[in-house]
Amino acid sequence: MKKIMMWILSCLLLSAWSLPAAAATTVVIKGSTTVLPIAQVALEAYMKAHPGVNISLSGGGSGEGIKALIDRSTDIANSSREIKDKEAASAREKGVEPVEHIVAIDAIVPIVNPRNKVTGLTIDQLSQIYQGKITNWKEVGGDNMPIVVVSRDSSSGTYESWGHLVLNGAKVTPKAQLQASSGAVVQTVSKNRFAIGYIGLGYLNRSVKGLTVNGIVASAQTVLAKTYPVARPLYMYTNGKPKGEVAGFISFVLSPAGQKLVEKEGFVPLQVADKKGSKKGRK
Repeated sequence: MKKIMMWILSCLLLSAWSLPAAAATTVVIKGSTTVLPIAQVALEAYMKAHPGVNISLSGGGSGEGIKALIDRSTDIANSSREIKDKEAASAREKGVEPVEHIVAIDAIVPIVNPRNKVTGLTIDQLSQIYQGKITNWKEVGGDNMPIVVVSRDSSSGTYESWGHLVLNGAKVTPKAQLQASSGAVVQTVSKNRFAIGYIGLGYLNRSVKGLTVNGIVASAQTVLAKTYPVARPLYMYTNGKPKGEVAGFISFVLSPAGQKLVEKEGFVPLQVADKKGSKKGRK
């Protein structure tokens, strides 16, 4: 009898060892490098609170994120621009219904090397620089130095927002050095005293110098007051109304705790925007 009981116990233990572990839920996020810092800190906090959830995050640009949403290779597409009509149409043709979630407000800041004595430019001057019509810093109050134009690449939502808000649809000079991420723009400008670039407010650090635009400093206050002229919402897109852990993550980003992380990363949280009467995120 004792041997039989030992055999039964052994079988039970072997069965328990052979049971598969509970499968973790995986959420995939792709897209904008501007939204990347927000997504990174949010996913770290969310996974800490939800040990059974794995969240995969990668950049590549807003266009790549939206493309991944259309191809169903991501659960959330980060974007620093609104989805285009042709992208939305393409998505619907494939049975994907893009739903927009505004998660933060951002300012796009022109930056130069800290050794550059220029402190501010107008929208017109920025436009002419990026079109290649102004090519020397002395033309805008700086030293007699050639201007090295640094831009995001065309898959970037920041590139498109800059083109709309600053260039008014004009083309960037073909001499521009195109960078695949906001971090790469910061690094390039920090190492080149002749360079000018542009980044989201959350990427601004001491290695570069932010310029005023039309005499206005980029800040949460000037963005909310709508006096800073180069500002835009930041988005996360889902396929339809989010469900499960995707819904949980989006809700967390939009929660007071999530929006504190947005503010910590240097962007403008929606709760502050709402109090000032700014447009709230559409869903």
